[in-house]
Amino acid sequence: MDTLPASETVARAVSIDAVHAVFDSLRMRLSEMIVGQEVLIERLLIALLADGHLLVEGAPGLAKTTAIRALASYLEADFARVQFTPDLLPADLTGTEIWRGQEGRFEFQPGPIFHSVLLADEINRAPAKVQSALLEAMGERQVTVGRTTYPLPQLFLVMATQNPIEQEGTFPLPEAQLDRFLMYVRIGYPDADKEAEILRLARENALGGSSRSHAVLRKLSQREVFEARRAVLGSHVAPPLERYLIEIVLASRNAGTYDRELAERIAWGASPRGSIALERCAQARAWLAGRDYVTPEDVRAVAGDVLRHRVLPTYEAAAEGWDGDRLVQALLDKVPLP
Repeated sequence: MDTLPASETVARAVSIDAVHAVFDSLRMRLSEMIVGQEVLIERLLIALLADGHLLVEGAPGLAKTTAIRALASYLEADFARVQFTPDLLPADLTGTEIWRGQEGRFEFQPGPIFHSVLLADEINRAPAKVQSALLEAMGERQVTVGRTTYPLPQLFLVMATQNPIEQEGTFPLPEAQLDRFLMYVRIGYPDADKEAEILRLARENALGGSSRSHAVLRKLSQREVFEARRAVLGSHVAPPLERYLIEIVLASRNAGTYDRELAERIAWGASPRGSIALERCAQARAWLAGRDYVTPEDVRAVAGDVLRHRVLPTYEAAAEGWDGDRLVQALLDKVPLP
């Protein structure tokens, strides 16, 4: 196997170190802009590094849209925001063919889905036809219109939001659509100290800008994002830890190995896509922490967001108050650490 010259190896290492430094600066900047949502910021960066789509759920006013837009503003990539509404049509998302009479042909006009970063705001307000238009794009990285299939950009992320209130006039995402999301993140309200910091920041901005001094943060190029993704994939997962990760997923399918009552509460467990997502997210979290190896804490920290929409309760369990969060936590409590 060919090896890189020593000079190229050193240059690559320096490049990765520089990219990591930019990610650290980006994380700090986003934390200053989006106060009280550190978990959301980390999950946004993990989704970017793990090359997966993200669904964020939280009450209105928790900066879901602001956080996603802020991240996109620091990437050298096209960004589009689509406000999902009940009257939205699939063509409003994918694009449509326009007849050019003078030329005697149809010309395809790409829709917002062809941007590198797509913010699907309040995704559960659009009908099933529009939601299904995302399936091929999210799963296959392509869009088919008529008889022609169009590839999407190499850097392609769907970051969607929804809120748990005002369910009238909404269309809950089906399980097949949910499974296309790498993570399903739920966020809550900030505590009192963070709320006070938000008020101070709002006052500063209203008076003409924040008084905080910031170093100029350059945008991340797509090449740097791809280099970071390769570095993340190189994060070491020890065989015992890999087995632990697999056991968590296997337990979601056959929890009877650990707890018979828990098994009766799970209707469906996670698929191999869940295993892949769990490993990728754990690797990304480790890389963000400055480590080239994954720990059990990395796996446990992301397990809830990776599996909550992939481990489904039975009807009876749901009636008793069991949901994906509670089931995943029960699995983590049952599966022994490596």
